[in-house]
Amino acid sequence: MTDKNKTEMLLPQAGIPGYIPKPKKDAPEDVIGEYKKQVQQQAEKGIVGDKTGLSAKLTYIVALAWAFFQMSTASWLLLDSLYVKAFHLAFALALIYLNLPTLKSNLNSRWDLRILLAMKRVTIVDFMIGIVGVIAALYIVIDYAGISERPGQPIGRDLIFGVLLVVLMLEATRRVLGPALPVICGAFMAYVFLGPYLPDAIAFKGATLSRFISQITMDTQGIYGVPLHVSATVVFLFVMFGTMLDRAGGGAFFTRLAISGLGQYRGGAAKAAVVSSALSGMVSGSSIANVVTTGTFTIPLMKRLGYPAKKAAAIEVASSVNGQLAPPVMGAAAFIIAEYVNVPYVEVAKAAAVPAFASYIGLLWITHIEACKLGLRGLPKSELPRFLIELKNGLHYLIPLAVLIWELVVEMHSAELSVFRAILALAIIMVLQPVAIARLHNADLWAAFKFGIKNTLNAMAAGANNMAGVALATASAGIIVGCVSLGLGQQITSFVEVMSMGNIFLMILITAVASLLLGMGLPTTANYIIMASLTAPVIVELSTGLSLHGQEIVIPLIAAHLFCLYFGILADDTPPVGLAAYAGAAIAKENPISVGIQGFLYDIRTAIIPIFFLFNSDILLIGIDSWAASFFIFAMTGLGMVTMASAVQGWLIGKCNIIERLLLLASTVIFMFPALISGFVLPHSQRWWGYLAAIALLGLVLVWQKLRYDPKKVSERSEEMMESEELAAS
Repeated sequence: MTDKNKTEMLLPQAGIPGYIPKPKKDAPEDVIGEYKKQVQQQAEKGIVGDKTGLSAKLTYIVALAWAFFQMSTASWLLLDSLYVKAFHLAFALALIYLNLPTLKSNLNSRWDLRILLAMKRVTIVDFMIGIVGVIAALYIVIDYAGISERPGQPIGRDLIFGVLLVVLMLEATRRVLGPALPVICGAFMAYVFLGPYLPDAIAFKGATLSRFISQITMDTQGIYGVPLHVSATVVFLFVMFGTMLDRAGGGAFFTRLAISGLGQYRGGAAKAAVVSSALSGMVSGSSIANVVTTGTFTIPLMKRLGYPAKKAAAIEVASSVNGQLAPPVMGAAAFIIAEYVNVPYVEVAKAAAVPAFASYIGLLWITHIEACKLGLRGLPKSELPRFLIELKNGLHYLIPLAVLIWELVVEMHSAELSVFRAILALAIIMVLQPVAIARLHNADLWAAFKFGIKNTLNAMAAGANNMAGVALATASAGIIVGCVSLGLGQQITSFVEVMSMGNIFLMILITAVASLLLGMGLPTTANYIIMASLTAPVIVELSTGLSLHGQEIVIPLIAAHLFCLYFGILADDTPPVGLAAYAGAAIAKENPISVGIQGFLYDIRTAIIPIFFLFNSDILLIGIDSWAASFFIFAMTGLGMVTMASAVQGWLIGKCNIIERLLLLASTVIFMFPALISGFVLPHSQRWWGYLAAIALLGLVLVWQKLRYDPKKVSERSEEMMESEELAAS
C-alpha cells in the first residue's frame, strides 16, 4: 500500500469530515456510482438546487470569490461601506440564479428557451437574468459619482435599473426562501402607491415612482440600509466561521463531548442533545441547520433509550431553536440589534446571555422530567465515549472559539475583526489537522496537506452558499424598512396604537402574536426587522408613566427589540409551518404537526422570559456590573425556568396536583420579577429580597411532595406510566 492510499484510508477514519477518496477511472460502475452519491450528499446545504455541470463549477468559483472578498474587506481592503453592500448583494444574486431554476419539473434541458415551463435545471435564461440582477445590484457602484450629484432626482436610467433590482431581488428571494417575504414586500409597496386611494381610516399620502426608487435603491434607508450592512460586514463572517467549524469536525466534537459527559445520567441522551445543540447553536445561529447537524445523532439515540419519537424530535427542535437566542451569533440578529439600538455588540451579547442560558436550564429540567415520567435510565458507561479522551482529541476545536472570545471581551475589538482572526486560526487548524494525522501514521504528508487546503476552501465556499438566503432576506427586509421610512411607519404605528387602545399589555400581546404569525413564513432575521421597526418604539412609548409600588418602570429599547426577536424565533417550532419541527420530524419519522405542538409546549418557558424582561431589566443585566450579581440573577432566573417547566409539565419530584402547580407558577413569577413582592415592604434598591419568597414557595412544594412520595413509589408509578404509553403507542 502506498503512502497516498494509506492517507486516503486514514483521514475519514480519523473523523475528518468531507473527505471522499476519488476512485480510479477504471473502477467498477458501482464504485463510481457510490462515489458520485457521496459527493452529492456532501453538497452545500445553503442552496439546494442545480449542483451539476456548469452550474456546480460556477457556483464554487463565485462562492469562493465571495468568501475571499468578505475576508479582504474585514482586514486589508478599504472600501466604502456602500460598495461592500452592493458587492455583497451581487454575489448573493449570482449564487441564487446559478443554482435555482424559475420553476421545477422533470425537464432536463438547460439550453432551451422554454422558460414558461417548469425546469429541473437552470437554463441559459436563468444565467442571463442573473447577470442583469448582478449589474442592477452594482449599478450604484458603477454610477456612484452621477447618483451622488443628483440625490432624490433619479433620471430614466436610474429608474430602469432600480425597478430591475427590486423585481429580480424579490424573484431571487422567492426562489431561495419561498413566496412569503416577497408577498409581504409587495404588500408594503402596494400600500405606498395605493395609499391615497384607500379609505380615510387607513389612507396614506403615498409616493411617486421616482421618490420610491430613489429611497429604496439609491439610499441607505432602503435595500442598502442597516440590515444589509450588518449582513455584509459581520454576519457573513460568523456564518462562514460556523460552517467551517462544522466542516472541520467541531459539530461532531460538541455532540460526542456532551454524550460523554451527560450520557450516564437519567435521560442522558436528551440532556446531551440540549447541550450539544446549545454549543452548536451559539456558533451556527441557525435552528434548522442545528436540528440537521446534531439531531441526526441525538434523535435516534433518544429513541433507542425509550423516548417516544415525538418527544425525542421535540426536545431536539426546542434546543436547536433556542440556539438562535444564545450569543454570540443569535441568528444574525445580535448585530442588527446593536446597529438599531446604537450600542456596542458586546452589550447586546451581555443582555441576551442570562435569558438564553436560563432557558436552556429549563429545557434540561424538562428532559429530566420526561425521563422520570418514562422511567428511563442513562446509557451504560461501556457504551459512552470517555470525556477526557474526547476533550483531548477535540481540544484544538476550542482554540478558534477562545480566540473569538478573547478578541471580543478582552481586546474589545470589533465583531468583524474578532471573527476574522478566529477564522484565520480555524483555517490553520483545518489545514494542519490532516497533516498531523498523516504524520502520526507515517502516511503521505503532501496528500494530507492538499486535502487540508481543499477541505478549507470547500468549507469557505459552503459558508458563502449558506449566506445567500440570509443576504437576500436582509436586503428584502430593507425594502420594508424603506417603505416605513417613507412615512408609512407613522401610519402603521398609529394604527397599531389604536388597536392596542394605548394599553401596554395589549400591545405586547399584539406584537407577540404578530411575530409568531409572520415567523411562520419569514426567516427569523427578516421577521425581527419588520416587527422591531413597527412595534419596538411603540412598546417603549406606551411604557411611559408605568409604575409599580411607586417605582417608575422604564422599558429599555434593547428589551423591546429582544422581545420581537424571541417571538420571531419561537415561530420555528410553532405549527402549522414551523420549519425546524419539520426537520426534526423527518429525522424521527414522526408527524411534523405533533412534533411542532410538543416542541411549542416545551418552549412555553422561553415565551415567558421576554414578557418579564420587558419590566425587569435585571434579567438583561442592564445596570448590573458585578460578576457576582450577574451569576446570582442567572441562578434565580434559572430556578424560575425550572419552576415554570415543572408547573407546565406537572412534575417536580413526582406528579403535581393543581395546588402545587399554582404554587410553582407563583414562584416562577416572583423569580422572574422579585420587585412585584418586595415592593410592598421594601424600597426598589432592595428588590432582590423578594427572591426569598420564591425560594420559600418552591421549598414548600418540595417538602409537600417529599411527604407524599418516596423513591420506590415514584419508580413504580413511572414504570406504570411507561407501560401505558407503550400500549397506547402500539
